[in-house]
Amino acid sequence: MICNAVGRRVRQLVLGASVAALAAAASTAAFADTIKIGLLAPLTGPAAADGQEFQRGAQLAIDEINAAGGFDGNTFELVVGDVKDQSAGNVTSAVERLLGDPEVHFMTTGYASLTNFEIDNMAEAEMPYVISATSQQTRDIIAPEPDKYGCCWSLTPSFDAYNTDVTYFVEKLAADGKIQLPTKKVAIISSDNAYSKTISEGMKKTFTEKGWTITVDELVPFGEVTDWRAILAKVRENVPDVVINTDYLPGNSASFLNQFMEQPTKSLVFLQYAPSVPEFVELTKKNSTGIIYNLLGGPLTTPKNPRAAEIADKYKAKYGVESGTYGVALYETVYLYLDALKKAGDATDHQAVMKALGETDKQVAAGRLKFDPATHLAIQGDDFIPITFFQIWDGQRTLISPTQYATGEFKIQPWMQ
Repeated sequence: MICNAVGRRVRQLVLGASVAALAAAASTAAFADTIKIGLLAPLTGPAAADGQEFQRGAQLAIDEINAAGGFDGNTFELVVGDVKDQSAGNVTSAVERLLGDPEVHFMTTGYASLTNFEIDNMAEAEMPYVISATSQQTRDIIAPEPDKYGCCWSLTPSFDAYNTDVTYFVEKLAADGKIQLPTKKVAIISSDNAYSKTISEGMKKTFTEKGWTITVDELVPFGEVTDWRAILAKVRENVPDVVINTDYLPGNSASFLNQFMEQPTKSLVFLQYAPSVPEFVELTKKNSTGIIYNLLGGPLTTPKNPRAAEIADKYKAKYGVESGTYGVALYETVYLYLDALKKAGDATDHQAVMKALGETDKQVAAGRLKFDPATHLAIQGDDFIPITFFQIWDGQRTLISPTQYATGEFKIQPWMQ
């Protein structure tokens, strides 16, 4: 009898231990799920340098968050859809693959299609989505029915300032005696894509309204451009005060500058976006000294905004290279999602997450981030996300405008002296 009792007791203890172990395992599984973040990025093709930066910035944030315990014990995983050359077919394929994964609860990108048509896919799927470029296209889609697009928010503000502020910046340099504008002539070259073309058209309108003459107005096919000499010959035939190229691909922009420097004119040279990519300086080397570019939503690496420098330093420490605009932006986007999750409480409650994203009001690397409910764009302005002008000198980037954030002053470009 004693042996039977002991046996029963042992079996009960073993069974109890097994049940406890199963319960513990179930509990662990419940609080150790993976929340996938879908990233649309051009990992191959002409914009691959940007795509790699998207991925690195997002992964840096995810690694930090996971190391700190994740969200309610759940960890994050980055899954990437390569949009390749950003054609509609490649973007659609990447979007559908990520939307088809039930563990993906948030999607983001720097830019995917340039026209942002995928916003409609996100709205239909009720997928929270944060984008960081081509704001004009985002506004055109969302503004007519903002309530339909609770899914989607833009980390960058309206691009209207890109259309106007280069003119104002140049004329202010002249008013301050830093450059001369003897002819008020401008050459404007662009690429046939939604981003570059929209900005160049806006620039042409503003310069014309301000009494400037456009001496060169060229639009090149979108894609790789290695020879700009025929266009540059037109620039040299009727030397303008300002030369502008809005092609955003760093390889194209670098080729343009290197060929301009074969026989430079005494013109102020402004290049849209591309000089912000670290690859640009590698491709142009000393030719980049003096180049001007601007950013909407770029990091404000000033003493007034230490967060930008903090993220940039983390990025460089991990990857051994500097971040351009998008490494920092995608890092911030992942943290925006974490903030929204904390408010919503549940990654599967997409409606609550989308609402929380729309209520964002915080200091980020680019300034104070708050969304315009009518367009879902970040609010633009010196007290929110300002337009910033930078100049490269000996490989270093200096923020030269607006004055309240500037870390240095404009220097006359070497070929203008």
